[in-house]
Amino acid sequence: MSLVSQFLSQIQQQVRSQQGDLLRSWLQVEPESPKQYYDLAAELRSKFSRQDAIDKIVEDRLPQQDDLPEGQATSWPGLLAFLKDYLTYWRDVDFSDLLGAHQLLSGLVNSCSTAFAHPTYGSMLLQVSMSLSETLARLTMNLNRRPDLTRRLRVVDDDNRKSVAESSAEIIQKIFTTCLTDRSGTRTSKPEGKRVGIYMFANLVLKLLFACRRTQLAKMIFVNIESISPPLSLYPAAQRVTFLYYIGRFNFSNQHYHRASLCLQEAYLQTPPQLVSHRCNILTYLIPSNLLLGRFPSDTLTSRPEAQSLKPIFLPLCMAVRSGNFMQFQSHLAAHESWLLGKGLLLPLSNRLRPLLWRSLTRKTFILTYVPPTDASSRKAATLELSHLLTVATYVQHRLEGWQPYNPRLRGQPSQANPVFMKALKNNIQSSHETTLMPPANGSQKLRPNEGLIWGNAQVTYEDVEMTVATLVQQGFMHGFIAHSQGRFAIIGAKAKGSPVLAGWPNVWQTIKERRYDDEFDLDQVPGWVTL
Repeated sequence: MSLVSQFLSQIQQQVRSQQGDLLRSWLQVEPESPKQYYDLAAELRSKFSRQDAIDKIVEDRLPQQDDLPEGQATSWPGLLAFLKDYLTYWRDVDFSDLLGAHQLLSGLVNSCSTAFAHPTYGSMLLQVSMSLSETLARLTMNLNRRPDLTRRLRVVDDDNRKSVAESSAEIIQKIFTTCLTDRSGTRTSKPEGKRVGIYMFANLVLKLLFACRRTQLAKMIFVNIESISPPLSLYPAAQRVTFLYYIGRFNFSNQHYHRASLCLQEAYLQTPPQLVSHRCNILTYLIPSNLLLGRFPSDTLTSRPEAQSLKPIFLPLCMAVRSGNFMQFQSHLAAHESWLLGKGLLLPLSNRLRPLLWRSLTRKTFILTYVPPTDASSRKAATLELSHLLTVATYVQHRLEGWQPYNPRLRGQPSQANPVFMKALKNNIQSSHETTLMPPANGSQKLRPNEGLIWGNAQVTYEDVEMTVATLVQQGFMHGFIAHSQGRFAIIGAKAKGSPVLAGWPNVWQTIKERRYDDEFDLDQVPGWVTL
């Protein structure tokens, strides 16, 4: 008996007894498969080079039967089509040709998804679907790292050009949908049948969508899971952590930083400490999520092994935000620009941290310039002069453009600088002798739009300063009001808080938590994360 006949006979027995685990072990597709599969491929190329020959032997060896004994199953059209594609795959595959192998495997997984959708017997292909989908995802990720190959291959559908990763995600998403719509068991009971694979296939789809940067397509995954999926807690830990990681990243990319923090924190807590690389991947997005909420990593967290590679990246940013140091902030972003860009963190950090930088800058300016009243019983509100903030902001903008401090007294020139400006300078530069600025010999450095205080090289105006303070007040990061006629920011509640600094610049995270919105919703609820 030929190898093909023997192989199909074994498949028939496994189908009849519905042995899904055995089907998975027999229907292998990896290059590392045992020698028997390469012998099978050689026989297929020599004796079954015509497609009709493969079709005939599959139909002969796996006939569809009626009146089966209870507990036994028979083949069905979808399964026959899948097995025909499986033998064709081994006949034609060349693992050295990644594009060709991917195309064959994509067709095979698509065929498997059709067979898997059979309402009666499709469940026996759950393990096979998992194995083939994992292999397809792995091959797709390898191709995604080879733009020299993928730029030659585009899948065209209705004039929309799709990447290899996106087309693979669509194929696996069909299997995910089949699992999600399976009616075995109740929503809150232990997953049975095809529903066992819901989060496993969802995670593969999400992995591919993030790889090709089409994260907006992940929204339907979360919407569908929110509607009919069993709770995430009923699934294995590996699937839970992976899903929480991707839903956290999805919310981060959509600027829902609190939701992202909730998901990523739970993923981090559920990951064993010995899995250092996995915990590091989670912290890569958990730390910036919290940073954008005004929460900085603790010393305990940064002392752990998984945080060691991240400390040089995030701790200087925390220091810059805490002190309102735009120069340190911009130079550090520039030093790590390629890494941050590759992780999708550069734009959120460079843009969304600016309100917190301005908050710290205004706070520091107030501390430098505020003179408390001599009369302790005075009811006069503590204020920040906006002209002082303009002076400091102008200085910072010039420093960003490459202006350098120098000491005019050493050159025999009298100092004409504003006293407030002098005091701010002494607090922000290393040497107390450097008290004014000298423009660069080759002109100001050309800044990109996100590198200046307002917009690139645009000079800071009084209106810019007033608008920035008004925005911080509206966001709740500064507590008080602007007295336009006096050109001051007046702090409210200084006596109640015991300090104008505490009253005027409330805690960022507490402010975000206490915000009120027009629409009623739970800030701690994450759409797509199904809980009991």
